[in-house]
Amino acid sequence: MTEAAVGPGRAHPVRAARYVHRIRAGAARAGGVPFRGLRLPPVVADSLLPALLLVGATTGRASPELPVAVALTAALALPLLWRRRAPFTVFGAVAAAAFVQWLADVQLPADVALLVALHSVAARSGRWRALAAAAVVEAGALLACLRWAADGAFLTLFAALTATTVAAAVLGVNARTARAYLAAVRERAARLEQQQEQQARLAVAEERARITREMHDIVTHNLSVMVALTDAAVHARHRSPDRATGAMRQISETGRQALTDMRRSLGVLRSGEPEAERHPLPGIAQLRSLADQMCAAGLPTRLDLRGGHTHVPATAQLTVYRLVQEALTNTLRHTPAGTRAEVRVCCSAEAVTVDVTDSGPRAPLPRAVPSGHGILGMRERAAAYGGTLWAGPLPGGGWRVRTRLGLGGTGEASA
Repeated sequence: MTEAAVGPGRAHPVRAARYVHRIRAGAARAGGVPFRGLRLPPVVADSLLPALLLVGATTGRASPELPVAVALTAALALPLLWRRRAPFTVFGAVAAAAFVQWLADVQLPADVALLVALHSVAARSGRWRALAAAAVVEAGALLACLRWAADGAFLTLFAALTATTVAAAVLGVNARTARAYLAAVRERAARLEQQQEQQARLAVAEERARITREMHDIVTHNLSVMVALTDAAVHARHRSPDRATGAMRQISETGRQALTDMRRSLGVLRSGEPEAERHPLPGIAQLRSLADQMCAAGLPTRLDLRGGHTHVPATAQLTVYRLVQEALTNTLRHTPAGTRAEVRVCCSAEAVTVDVTDSGPRAPLPRAVPSGHGILGMRERAAAYGGTLWAGPLPGGGWRVRTRLGLGGTGEASA
């Protein structure tokens, strides 16, 4: 239980589940009785001692002493039925009955009720009330020893009663501490479980957003390329059948590539599929193939790669590829024929700068309002590496998308 109690407050969802399981197991062990089916209801448990004391008072006594003994025993024992709800009040009633017993000079086994009442006060009340109750019991022990101790046995009897009083008080304080600790452990278990659920929901939302971005980039880009190639094949089918055939083959290859990317992004690619379909995620090295694909679709694209990219993490390379892919797809969709595009990627030890421009007309309307999923997805991808995406028209005409991805986790965007 100690290991679970001192576990980290902010845990991974799987680790949090383990801590919750350990805390709950410790709480079950701290519950006391190993077999929960044998635990008696509180009312029954509180009634056992008074009943036993009353039965004991009716046996072993002469008839003249019996009514007094039963009455005093009832005064000492019956208040214990309410010791859980009003421990300090019950202790006062029991102490008053014990004082009456002392005045009547009657010795009873029911005096153990004082110790039970003291234990209840220590277990369910504050420190000062417990000390006051212990002092009252100690004073009663002194009075009892002064009246009923045999010759020469005063110190022995008083030491024994004092030890019993201290034991009852200490056990009550320990019970209160254990109950408070158990409540804290249960609260911690509930808090960790809630934190685990929140982290799971955040992970699901993050994964959903990632899949949405990937699907948007894959579907939008490949469908745009396929539409452009289809238009080119329709126009060239009579004048240049060879070009039409090449365009149709390119359409088929683009469709297969789109299906492969979708399987990979959704995580459902099975191990039994051909090895050619399980190629790595696209990165900076695949930008050349992307540029060639855009050229085949009717968008002449010039690629300028500066600096080595072998040190760039695979996830950052995928981000660069998707940013360039989305920017070129927007140019292909929203600019007229004859538009040219230029891609510049500069890699350094600290960052990767991506700059995509085209020569389309000034401020084309469909791209002037950056409210679609494409621009939003690019901004989210750039933000994951500390970058701020800039997308907008150029003063002399055309469109520009620029961002800077930090490779150290603290990269700043540069517009």
